[in-house]
Amino acid sequence: MLIKNSGSEAVEVSMSSRPLRLDPGEESFITPEEVRDPTLRRALQERSIAIVRPATPAEDEALRERLDER
Repeated sequence: MLIKNSGSEAVEVSMSSRPLRLDPGEESFITPEEVRDPTLRRALQERSIAIVRPATPAEDEALRERLDER
């Protein structure tokens, strides 16, 4: 999924898989597993972060490879 900080302040989400910081208007890809992370779900419910669109299979694979390198 492609998510975006829809607020006017930076948002920090400490997911179990990795920390995520988004400045206002910044976008980032997250994995399907991360969508289910309780901390991220709270940010989505508060609407400080919005889902923009699903990731394409290629985008999803690229993100998984980057995360595996960590």
